[in-house]
Amino acid sequence: MEIEQVKDAVDELGRTWTAFQDRNDRRADSDQAVLSKMNTRMDQLEGVIRRANRGVTATGAGPDYGAEAKAYFDYLRHGTRDEPNANTAALSREEMKALSAGNDPTAGYLAPVEFAREIIKSEIEFSPLRAVARVRQTSRRSLQMPKRRGTFGALWTAEAAVRAETEGLTYGLEEFPTHEMYALLDVSEQMMEDSEFSLEEELQNEFSEQFAVTEGTAFVTGNGSGKPEGILQNSEVGETNSGSAASLADATGQANGLIDLYHDLKTGYALQGWWLLNRATLGEVRKLKDGQNNYIWAPGLANGVPNTILGQPYLEVPDMPDVAVGSTPIMFGDLRRAYTIVDRISLSILRDPFTQATSGNIRFIARRRVGGQVVLAEAIRKLKVSA
Repeated sequence: MEIEQVKDAVDELGRTWTAFQDRNDRRADSDQAVLSKMNTRMDQLEGVIRRANRGVTATGAGPDYGAEAKAYFDYLRHGTRDEPNANTAALSREEMKALSAGNDPTAGYLAPVEFAREIIKSEIEFSPLRAVARVRQTSRRSLQMPKRRGTFGALWTAEAAVRAETEGLTYGLEEFPTHEMYALLDVSEQMMEDSEFSLEEELQNEFSEQFAVTEGTAFVTGNGSGKPEGILQNSEVGETNSGSAASLADATGQANGLIDLYHDLKTGYALQGWWLLNRATLGEVRKLKDGQNNYIWAPGLANGVPNTILGQPYLEVPDMPDVAVGSTPIMFGDLRRAYTIVDRISLSILRDPFTQATSGNIRFIARRRVGGQVVLAEAIRKLKVSA
């Protein structure tokens, strides 16, 4: 075999090898036999070149293809950082890469990951005042309820005495305006089409959750301007001091402030009362004791019986403030009589495919109308951290 024919055969083999490398990622398993045959063929060709070059040196009668052929076969077998160069005596080698699932170009695409149709979500806390307040529905922009402003007193009289009118009974109207809150979100049409989830259902859950957070905050701390009035903001709600300037305990370390708060309410309110406080404050309350060294917090003794503070149940309200100087971290009273929530529109979600059509988006607008305010301030009372 002439040396030029051998070189042409090697070039052809190189092209075949390059084509093989291009499809190696897709046909790794089936091409192992082909790879073995090609290596055998390269060994044969390399031997032919050595025999054809025997006795011929760089200073002899013919060209010396030995170094070039060796470098070329090294390139075919192992790959190099640079293209083969006829003027280079030896080419640097690179170890052939094994197929690996951890690297996409080396067959990683052939080992796809599993996609779980579940979203990892952190816990969202909101103030659940709806559980203990009075909730009414209205079909109007606001709701009015008559309220007794004053009353008369009964008098003793003799059998034949002249009876004068007993004055003092008056009534008024309490109005509950409804306020609007909203959320607006644009989602691309392609996202809606290609998502593995039902995005509309997921958005509805998100709207419901975030609206509950927003209204819960307003029911506790809202100023009544464009939003509900919070239980902490009503100026008619009374206060009881804790007995210490910086803690729930009084100067002796006992829970006398909470005991005073309980007894500062009328009996009817106290018997139906709920304690409202956040989780951090609850941790402080659980450490408090009465004068007989008994904890004022008591666990429920049976299923369905709630834990209690001084015998009354409590509700964890995240929006209640922490214990601090001058703060009001605890409230107690009959919330059903003290606070009323009025629903006008529970939750309305508009799917608008037109407004953002030129941007390739679908717009979702969620809205809710709700009102809330203190209607009977004497039914609840706050504990203020103060001496």
